[in-house]
Amino acid sequence: MKNFKQEQPPINIGADISVKSFEMIEEELKLYPKAKDFDKNELAIISRLIHTTTCFEEVLNNIYFSKNSIGHIKSLLEQKAKIIVDVNMIKVGLSKFYLDKYENEVICYINEPFTYEMAEKNKTTRSYAAVVEAIKKHKDKPIVLACGNAPTFIYAAINTLLDEGIDLSKVALLLFPVGFVNVVESKKYGRKFSEHFGVSSIIMEGRFGSSTMSVATLHAIYKLIHDYDGNEKYNGK
Repeated sequence: MKNFKQEQPPINIGADISVKSFEMIEEELKLYPKAKDFDKNELAIISRLIHTTTCFEEVLNNIYFSKNSIGHIKSLLEQKAKIIVDVNMIKVGLSKFYLDKYENEVICYINEPFTYEMAEKNKTTRSYAAVVEAIKKHKDKPIVLACGNAPTFIYAAINTLLDEGIDLSKVALLLFPVGFVNVVESKKYGRKFSEHFGVSSIIMEGRFGSSTMSVATLHAIYKLIHDYDGNEKYNGK
């Protein structure tokens, strides 16, 4: 301990750190011409994704928004949409405040016994089996499908939506799987489906992504519905 000088963080309050971070992101975004391609709401989501990853170019160069995707997803959440996810990491990461406020149940069947059985029977991944069962069970409700890890989730979700004849006006996709195998291809399939049927989607194209980015996107959209970080003193970042 001798000759070692202890230090304290220059900014030591969580809310202050968050505010400062977004101020820095806003300033740095001015250095990227690509940022001008996005509207105010899209930039709100982009800023939160950068806040989560510190990756400016990766986010700006790979993010895809379908037409009016943010407005439609806001509407679905306000209609008590079920949020069907591929991994419990997303479920754990989502704000209980927002979920309770808008009565959005998060559905993840990845660890259910029937998922193991169906995956083994049909020779698929558990993520594939889990989303098939989740969509079938909740097909009469508005649905937001959020993927942050398993590309097989995307194939299963799209194919089940079509096979079950789901009303696609009540569906939205948030596709952020990360990795190498089937990742790029699955996102291309997601975008092709979105554009063909007019399904609202936000997709992080390429290999880049993560479950935390799915969470960040949902939190950004909740914040666009109503900002509880103001006078009501809720720090929902």
